[in-house]
Amino acid sequence: MARTYFSTVPQAPPDGILKLSVLSRADSDPSKVDLGVGAYRDDNGKPWVLPVVREAERRLNEDPNYNHEYMGVGGLPALTDGAQQLIFGNNSPAIGQGRVYTIQTISGTGANMVAAVFLKQFKHPADAAVYISKPTWGNHRSIFETAGHQVLEYRYCNYETLTLDIDGMLDDMRSAPKGQIFVLHACAHNPTGIDPTEEQWQQIADVMSERGHFPFFDCAYQGFATGDVDRDAYAIRLFVDRGFELLVAESFAKNMGLYGERTGCLHAVCQSSEVIPQVSSQLNRLSRATISTASAYGAKIAATVLQDPRLYEEWLQSMQDMSQRIKTMRDALRDKLVALGTPGSWDHVSQQIGMFSFTGLSKLQVDTLRNQYHLYMTDDGRISVAGLNSHNIDYVAQSIDAVVRSS
Repeated sequence: MARTYFSTVPQAPPDGILKLSVLSRADSDPSKVDLGVGAYRDDNGKPWVLPVVREAERRLNEDPNYNHEYMGVGGLPALTDGAQQLIFGNNSPAIGQGRVYTIQTISGTGANMVAAVFLKQFKHPADAAVYISKPTWGNHRSIFETAGHQVLEYRYCNYETLTLDIDGMLDDMRSAPKGQIFVLHACAHNPTGIDPTEEQWQQIADVMSERGHFPFFDCAYQGFATGDVDRDAYAIRLFVDRGFELLVAESFAKNMGLYGERTGCLHAVCQSSEVIPQVSSQLNRLSRATISTASAYGAKIAATVLQDPRLYEEWLQSMQDMSQRIKTMRDALRDKLVALGTPGSWDHVSQQIGMFSFTGLSKLQVDTLRNQYHLYMTDDGRISVAGLNSHNIDYVAQSIDAVVRSS
């Protein structure tokens, strides 16, 4: 082939989640179960539009003043103000002291990317690396490497017990050079579903403070993890109370079901309100250079829910309902595997939290489940528990049992 301008561009490695989605969509077998997609499904396996979202849309559609004008560079104030209250609490001293700046982003991924570029330009020391948990959300490494950071890992999952390797995590934080950047999952760790306890979060904060590390929280599941927005924000609020400067990426994809509307925020918490003008100007500049202004429709839906007391309370109940259904499916899968006598311990399925479960299945077992049983999950054995329901739970358990026994 003749050399052209683009002929030297190398093939990028495939994205595991997107590749899995393509394979699943192409599979027409009636027994197919897709446990790869990170989206909530009801007991019939269908997407659920939250009632508060439908009500917010109705209000927007019936508002004679509704339009499609650009929003400001920082986003919709009703959204960013409401998102601040949600993450940091209604009585947050940091908000009251004017030490928080929030910018609207293209969901949580956009918040991660803006944060990554911002940190690349202004981190100190300038050679600080970004540490991500092993394992972590598949996009974390790509985002921070694309922004020019060196990306390293810290221990997180004990692969023998499928529990938190808190000792390994703390040791890695202690041994890292001072002033490194640590990406922390605020709740419902993706992909493991393994979260630190409150006591463990306090230990993590102690070591982070001792070593002068910078915390970057990724919060994609607030309220969706335990059904309690305050409980799910515990780690973030702990670090703020401890006096850390930090960044928080927030997404409304999961907890409001606004997946395709790409609605999120990036929060910066500073030591002093005096630096907010500089920080906000740089975040606004980065947003302007990449997306100009954030999208309006999803922001207006989320803002309507956050700012209306009745809708807000109904939303809290919907999150409890989603969280409880997922917990019910966790327990059901564990109970069925135990009843079948499936080799191994399956208690971790119930002990983990949030949308995902790290099953402990090997790649060979995952491939067999996909090829022979039309059961789709990521190569590392992560399943979306939201994809389980009363109609497919028996088939899933029986398929896992058969594959584990034959391995």
